[in-house]
Amino acid sequence: MKALVTGAGGQVARALAVLCPPGVQLLSLGRAELDIGDPAAVQRAVASQRPDLIINAAAYTAVDKAEGEPELAQRVNGAGPGHLAAAAREHGARLLHISTDFVFDGTQSRPYAPADAPRPLGAYGASKLLGEERVQAELGGRAFILRTAWVYDALGRNFMNTMLKLMRERDGLRVVADQVGAPTHADSIARALWAAAGRPALAGIHHWTDAGVASWYDFAIAIQEEALARGLLPGAVPVQPIATADYPTPARRPAYSVLDCASTAAALGLTRPHWRASLRACLDGLAARGRA
Repeated sequence: MKALVTGAGGQVARALAVLCPPGVQLLSLGRAELDIGDPAAVQRAVASQRPDLIINAAAYTAVDKAEGEPELAQRVNGAGPGHLAAAAREHGARLLHISTDFVFDGTQSRPYAPADAPRPLGAYGASKLLGEERVQAELGGRAFILRTAWVYDALGRNFMNTMLKLMRERDGLRVVADQVGAPTHADSIARALWAAAGRPALAGIHHWTDAGVASWYDFAIAIQEEALARGLLPGAVPVQPIATADYPTPARRPAYSVLDCASTAAALGLTRPHWRASLRACLDGLAARGRA
């Protein structure tokens, strides 16, 4: 099988490359090689490469910046997936597309199921929902969409690495404690996507995160505890829980964006790792690289 992955250099694309199964010929393209917002470029790339599978890991992820540049967010997150879906349909490829928990408004008191009605709060979530709709419009019932949340890895610009940096530089931190979700390691998403790739009949909207729930404050506390245990921090700093209202941002974020992943886990035949176990594995890798 020949697979084309967009968004090379991003967290999920890196994990897809590392965890690529035997027998898969993988081509990863970054924005410099393929701008998914350009329909002609997408058609040329898919026509020349003739992949059996396209995994769209490209995304505009600057949630707050999207409020000031919604057109760019929609070009990448909305129109881009539609261009990929159109090319996949025309050239006989299958498309796996990654979406987000931010398509929901966070007012629910139970985990969001794939069939729950989306209601994004801001420009980023709206652009990702548009991408889902464009993919479904092009591919209909053959579309495969995987929503995930709170993604991090050892190298990316993400919450974990931001916390580690600030814990080295500051005497204390204030972290939001009333937004709840599921921290998810990029490796976990990559494993789910490769499992989906091996099930060609699988389609529709699916949810995948690491197991368990946490607030950003809980995640920060765990990051510090596990990093200290591995010698990745010089010492502990106080971490104070605060309300969302005490940390205003341009974009509104869902207060509760836990995703119900039970049906996806069953369909893929996978057991979701707990988010804390994934965090330990990620920090183990950071510590090993530091020692090397």
